[in-house]
Amino acid sequence: MNWEKDHWRLDRRRLARVAVTPEEIGLCGCWQVLAVRRERVDLDPRAAPPSDEIGYYATSLAPDERTENELQEIIRGHWSAIENGIHHRRDVSFGEDACRVAERSAAHTLATLRNLAIGLYELENYRGRVKANGCKSWCRRMTVSHALRLLRA
Repeated sequence: MNWEKDHWRLDRRRLARVAVTPEEIGLCGCWQVLAVRRERVDLDPRAAPPSDEIGYYATSLAPDERTENELQEIIRGHWSAIENGIHHRRDVSFGEDACRVAERSAAHTLATLRNLAIGLYELENYRGRVKANGCKSWCRRMTVSHALRLLRA
């Protein structure tokens, strides 16, 4: 695959795949194992050094079901949804990336509470009960007693 220029960096992804059976790999429904090599070079020399990573994936898709390009688009779409979905919301609404809690169980607890707050917001938004302009302002108005009532509803 060719280099792509985007976000002030060069990226290249290459995919290799191996057909397997669920019995061979020990994963129910797994018909392929994929390896994606991701190479990244920042165009700003003051930025991070070049990176070269390999990500491994297992899929239930049969080898002839999708081309290599289609598989790469599926993988990129998956990570894009994560980065632009809940992760982005947790960072923008709750400053998760700036949080410096290092103790593992405390960090896990904070992540769980953030997910709970976003889940409650989405549920109330779905029910048409949100008057705030987004999750962050809604959470600022939330009290513990109101949150407990929402969990019981």
